[in-house]
Amino acid sequence: MKTFIPGKDAALEESIERFQTQLKNLGFNIEEASWLNPVPNVWSVHIRDVDAPMNFTNGKGATKKAALASALGEYFERLSTNYFYADYYLGEHIANSEFVHYPNEKWFPFSTEDNLPPEGLLDERLAQFYDPTLELLATDMVDLQSSNMERGVCALPFERQSDKETVYIPMNIIGNLYVSNGMSAGNNRTEARTQGMSEVFERTIKNRIIAERISLPAIPAEVIARFPGIKESIDTLEAEGFPIYCYDASLGGKYPVICVILLNPSNNTCFASFGAHPRFEVALERTVTELLQGRGLKDLDVFPEPSFDDEEVADHHNLETHFIDSSGLISWDIFKDDSDYDFVDWNFEGSSEQEFAHLLKMFHDEGTDVYIADYDHLGVDCCRIIVPGWSEIYPVEELIEANNNVALELRETLLALPSVDWDAEQYAEMYSILEEEGFDDFNRLYEIIGLVPQTGDAWQTLRIGELKCLLALAGGDLELALEFASWCVDYNVSTYSPTRSQFFRCLVASLKLALDEERDPAQYKTVFERMFGQETVAAAWGSIEGTVRFYGLNAGDLTMEQFPAHQKLLNSYHKLQRAKAEHTK
Repeated sequence: MKTFIPGKDAALEESIERFQTQLKNLGFNIEEASWLNPVPNVWSVHIRDVDAPMNFTNGKGATKKAALASALGEYFERLSTNYFYADYYLGEHIANSEFVHYPNEKWFPFSTEDNLPPEGLLDERLAQFYDPTLELLATDMVDLQSSNMERGVCALPFERQSDKETVYIPMNIIGNLYVSNGMSAGNNRTEARTQGMSEVFERTIKNRIIAERISLPAIPAEVIARFPGIKESIDTLEAEGFPIYCYDASLGGKYPVICVILLNPSNNTCFASFGAHPRFEVALERTVTELLQGRGLKDLDVFPEPSFDDEEVADHHNLETHFIDSSGLISWDIFKDDSDYDFVDWNFEGSSEQEFAHLLKMFHDEGTDVYIADYDHLGVDCCRIIVPGWSEIYPVEELIEANNNVALELRETLLALPSVDWDAEQYAEMYSILEEEGFDDFNRLYEIIGLVPQTGDAWQTLRIGELKCLLALAGGDLELALEFASWCVDYNVSTYSPTRSQFFRCLVASLKLALDEERDPAQYKTVFERMFGQETVAAAWGSIEGTVRFYGLNAGDLTMEQFPAHQKLLNSYHKLQRAKAEHTK
């Protein structure tokens, strides 16, 4: 028996078998790690790579098969677009290989003397959009994954949909601004494109509704009743004590978007889910299943209360939170009885080709162009879609203010710190560099340098504030070390392993003792050892004396061979690279 669902051009059974077979043939060992079915007709599944567990996806659907097909499709989407590897440095070997991202990538060398963006990148419209003030430098466009300034700017080809021309967009811009937005997989090219563009509409209109506090029209009960399975899910949630609001988020029939909001009277909080698709039924089902993806009924108490603080609701950081896990604030205004728009019973049904053309026309009617990169090197149609002014998750200003390649030239030094033998001035200079670069003390160092840390390792919890403490210790500046050791205990100790937590508590007390001219530390060693343990006291006192440096951190280099978790990621990426190379033969 074959199961077909609206919006899909192949039976679920066929999609699942094809996806699973392809992943196995490519060498990816995927397991279904957990399943949830909290209410009727709402399923979700978490799948991951056994050999590289940092690579995982979640799927949702009205049935178990639909959820699994969704998760597998998303897995292909993130493999094909390299999204799993977007936040990480891929090491010297890959940085200098024939291709870093794709065989059709193009490198644009630049002169370090004038540091101007190379010619041939972007088109006129994109150049104006990404760099309206002409501040962007060539070094701002070097990608985190290769960090290869000598090679230049790596750019990927996209097809501009208005005229089918090829435009090269720097990988750095893609990675900094778009995250996973506009990526999709499908049973064929147009199905993937339809889903990717639907996602762009969903997130843009969601942000507009939240930021502008738009009051939405309710979907009439008789319309919900057309879809018995969805209605049963909603009725069950209501019966469990969670009032549900179903809204038409199309803004007068203009965009194919639905909003469903769950209230939790037990703690007065709410959670807003959005979904989009040309077909009303598909959009509604996706929105309801998204509401409970990866969540049981006992996991619905972690969201905030609605807010009357208009500025906080509209803040970009709040909108980013909605993108990450939907746990941001929404305004009470969304629920007003008098809505800002009338309900429209919108729907568009056709072939996937017709649905794609329909969505593309909507974007063109908005006066914007669409850029698409299609990928089929893994045997599944996937794409990445960029719609300037619509699909950015982060503002273009971040290319200058918060570029993910900010530590490109510091990575090698930062990795080697635990093994260097510098004098006090060199450690002080490194501290000054961190200050000058403007890194926030709360920034995790592994995120800045693109490292996959081992679970429980000191690199996993190392923040800039802690690094400043260790640099001050290594340089003998005990007063500065005490300032940041106290910061570590106040703001970061909860993330540490028990051993590291004990070390920093001991370090604070030991520094206070060392800085007290009226007390002899030798008189307190016995009680310190009984309080903190001999090994901890030896590490803390050794750090103060200069015989122990960068306690708990192992040194690394640009091969990243010293980091087992990072090697698992790279081994996974090598499988992808082989598939890309085979596909171009």
